[in-house]
Amino acid sequence: MKTLKTILLLFIFISCQQKESKALAISNSVEPKTFSEKLSQAAISIIDPSIDYDPAYFKIDYPNGDVPKGKGVCTDVIIRSYRILNIDLQKEVHEDMAENFSLYPNLKKWGMTKTDTNIDHRRVPNLEVFFERKGTKLPVTQNASDYKTGELVTWMINDKLPHIGIVTSKKSSDGKRNLIVHNVGGGQVLEDCLFEYKIVGHFKYEKSN
Repeated sequence: MKTLKTILLLFIFISCQQKESKALAISNSVEPKTFSEKLSQAAISIIDPSIDYDPAYFKIDYPNGDVPKGKGVCTDVIIRSYRILNIDLQKEVHEDMAENFSLYPNLKKWGMTKTDTNIDHRRVPNLEVFFERKGTKLPVTQNASDYKTGELVTWMINDKLPHIGIVTSKKSSDGKRNLIVHNVGGGQVLEDCLFEYKIVGHFKYEKSN
């Protein structure tokens, strides 16, 4: 009798697992319709924990330049995600900075007196200025529901390290927070880290091509 009951319970468990897997597959196969959904999907598609966190200066092509495939930092997550949507942040940032150099922190923070297409777009403070100028600056709050799919969040880690990530459509295990794709040293990963660091910026940047 116990054996029959065990088999029945195992059958029910397997059936539930199959239904859950089928529902997840259907959910993942739904085509994103909005720009925000597309950006979220793009960010998720580049998840790769094997990426080495490497902040070194690289000489790269322009436009559509990228650092070596197996390397990157937090800004490269943003750059690579937007590039999937045919938006080249290297070019976008460079063109705006070339016309409005004094509005960017290059001189004050790094002593630069001219643009550099190899590194300008790979610096969080520059992206913050660009997203505020060309996109929408959103409120910084401690309310998780204010951070929506496809938005960008910047943090200051330990009051000295600028950081950036993309808010995705995926939810935390308790369903209260959207998960973030970022790279803070463990590769390009999806994590529940919205409030792990001090939030200093919140933006939305959409551009149709």
